[in-house]
Amino acid sequence: MLKTIVDSADCEVRSVIRFLNAKKVKPSEIHRQLVEIYGENIMIDGMGRKWVRQFNDGRTNVHNETRSGRPSVVNDGLVAKVNEKIRENRRFTIKMLFDEFPQISKTVLHEIVTNRLNYRKLCSRWVPKMLTDVHETK
Repeated sequence: MLKTIVDSADCEVRSVIRFLNAKKVKPSEIHRQLVEIYGENIMIDGMGRKWVRQFNDGRTNVHNETRSGRPSVVNDGLVAKVNEKIRENRRFTIKMLFDEFPQISKTVLHEIVTNRLNYRKLCSRWVPKMLTDVHETK
């Protein structure tokens, strides 16, 4: 019985595809072997065929290519400024922060507050308090 490998890196799986493709193993057999070792959720058959095609076309790199995209506006300086504004007024809202930083979207501000600064919204409510007999006598 073969041991299943969990938590494999994508480049590791692509390296296996490249290796088996160099040995002239068919794409369907490559996929079957990947599923046998890495489990059902490793890669769909079509994606394996895509990588085989790319390796046959001359690709040698098994890592993802860098993608051009929209640069992030979040940097350490911005996070520090947002944190400073929050410390000035602890009863802030995202709308109030948006008024202070109009160049940043509300979604990005929310991400900074919750993920980068780890602030949580607290809500106080009146709830009935259940006291035990010991508490009531004290």
